[in-house]
Amino acid sequence: MKLLSSVQSFGGLQNQYEHVSATLNCTMQFSVFLPPQASDGHKVPVAYWLSGLTCTDQNFATKAGAQRVAAELGVAIVMPDTSPRGKGVPDDADKAYDFGLGAGFYVDATQTPWNAHYRMYSYIVEELPALLEANLPVSNKRAVFGHSMGGHGALTIALNNPGRYVSVSAFSPIVSPSQCPWGQKALGLYLGEDQAAWQRHDTVALIRAGAPQMPMLVDQGLADNFLAAQLKTELLEKALEETGYPAEIRYHPGYDHSYYFIATFIEDHLRFHARHLQ
Repeated sequence: MKLLSSVQSFGGLQNQYEHVSATLNCTMQFSVFLPPQASDGHKVPVAYWLSGLTCTDQNFATKAGAQRVAAELGVAIVMPDTSPRGKGVPDDADKAYDFGLGAGFYVDATQTPWNAHYRMYSYIVEELPALLEANLPVSNKRAVFGHSMGGHGALTIALNNPGRYVSVSAFSPIVSPSQCPWGQKALGLYLGEDQAAWQRHDTVALIRAGAPQMPMLVDQGLADNFLAAQLKTELLEKALEETGYPAEIRYHPGYDHSYYFIATFIEDHLRFHARHLQ
């Protein structure tokens, strides 16, 4: 790990690092907020934030306004990038925003040429936590949350790894990529056309298949212009009702897909996770 920058915020430190990832076969950057409770080497619990399409590790750090509450609660926040990057990492041929660089979709690609680098699932679940827990004052008590594509990543990663995360939450998640254009494009190219391989990366499918219950919170803005075509929150709501899964879905009139929405409700999410982390 190489420290790229460090600034003080609410008594803690907002840091950016880079490292060579064996999983992604490239150099990756990520950001970490360490609350003041970690200043004496005391290990603090950690919430992993997964960002959406086109984002890097910096969007949440600079726009969400999460540091004040995280400092109060004594929770570290880890902000990975959304895809592998660098020389030799392939991108969408048309430079589309919804696939390739900035759009790793938190899966392990099986199709060429993507499978040489696009293994964001294993990076988030295995490599990055192991690196951080060995080098920073963070514990193995983990929560995971995210936005849009990152909300999809948070939900599916949590449901596929019972016991690894104590809680999960999402803003405006893609709840069923198997049933929306963003997801069908990404899963088809990363995983192939056999849709059976897509199901473990589809929150609705995982819930219906009997995924273990865990604390779950989802916030969705009703003025979100992606709601009807891409996010389809009603599919998750129906699956939860059918299976008796005790998650909380909250709808917010007037709120859109932006970081203004995230900043408005980020404190709720951090306090939700802190209750389970501590």
